[in-house]
Amino acid sequence: MPLNYPLAEQTLDNGLRVVVSSDRAVPIVAVNLWYDVGSRHEPPGLTGFAHLFEHLMFQGSRNVTSGQHFSLLETAGGSLNASTFFDRTNYFESLPSGGLDLALWLEADRMGYLLDALTLENLDNQRDVVKEEKRQSYDNRPYGDSYERLVKLAFPEGHPYAHMTIGSMADLDAASLEDVHQFFRTYYGPNNAVLTIVGDVSVEDAFDAAKRYFGHLPAIPTPPPAPDGTIGPLTEVLRDDVLDDVPSDLVTMMFRLPPDGTPELDAAGLALDVLAAGQSGRLNRRLVRDEQIAQSVSGGALPLIGGVSFGTLTGIASDGVDLQLVEDALLEEVEKLAEGGITADELATVQAQAERDWLEQLSTCAGRADEISHHALLFGDPNRINTRIDQVRAVTVEQVQAAAREWIRATGRAQVTYRQNENGTAEEAGEQE
Repeated sequence: MPLNYPLAEQTLDNGLRVVVSSDRAVPIVAVNLWYDVGSRHEPPGLTGFAHLFEHLMFQGSRNVTSGQHFSLLETAGGSLNASTFFDRTNYFESLPSGGLDLALWLEADRMGYLLDALTLENLDNQRDVVKEEKRQSYDNRPYGDSYERLVKLAFPEGHPYAHMTIGSMADLDAASLEDVHQFFRTYYGPNNAVLTIVGDVSVEDAFDAAKRYFGHLPAIPTPPPAPDGTIGPLTEVLRDDVLDDVPSDLVTMMFRLPPDGTPELDAAGLALDVLAAGQSGRLNRRLVRDEQIAQSVSGGALPLIGGVSFGTLTGIASDGVDLQLVEDALLEEVEKLAEGGITADELATVQAQAERDWLEQLSTCAGRADEISHHALLFGDPNRINTRIDQVRAVTVEQVQAAAREWIRATGRAQVTYRQNENGTAEEAGEQE
């Protein structure tokens, strides 16, 4: 059954793209704002700035005191958050439809007037918050730095995807208040953003509200384009072997993949799903259920638009099992896929899983708003939410094998292993095959 979520678009005089999808089923409205800035936009020496602003944007603006953004919306019955990724930063709230004006006013105030409240004291405070987040999420959590290690292996130094969104703590320490102000002036303006409103509001009223709160904000100079990250598949094996105080031995590998928005990426993603998605995936059937050498396996594609994406496969060894057995089995299944392809039934299964996941994402106003912003900002086409499943369904068995053969190979991967260290201290050694 084709999707036909209603969409209406306008671009304000200041360049803000506004997309509205009216849905009167429940008295809820979702506001979703995507900025075209993520970690891939960060120049050397300024890594972590996009993520830093995810925090700073809640520290007050001209007419809003620190912490008031949360308190006002939560008092109105709303929920809210933000996230930073390689390709974008987004801010979002979902609340009873009577709170639409409040949500838009708050978003507009920090888009236009954040710097009025961005003092050195606020900056230092949020630097400390980011450092604590890095300690908790990366440094002191088992396997927490696995992606950080993988991207450093998979991409050459200076590549826009060679560092994680958390960035360098040295860069954050070295940043001056003017550095931070300039980063905001460069990227945080109406003409570098997409505003999506979904839910219990008419199209006319939503556009009127967007103009009322955002229309007076001045456009910023056109931001510099993100550096081109176009790069082909890995053609060698790059390893980072770690001894640490981890609960179980683990192997995780990364493959460079085609960029998002291409049939090749869809095919590569489905190839990884055949291997690792759900209980029916080949890796789960063999490693977990039949041979019982792994506690769990996981994996999938991570779509990116800057010339390349990546995908991962991970296996956690069962107690007492040599991690090399898990690694060998993973790689054997990778090669079987590339050389032998998949069956029509396997493809139909993972396509159905993708469709289910997509429909679940679109089933709420908040989820739909996020995907509309996503496709409007990164692809210029919010209607992709209605056609995305058609694109996935169009992938053929032959395309899946071709993508696997080119991009997902045992001889072209970045790999990190974690083995238990009885001494409880971390040791590591990288090597290249």
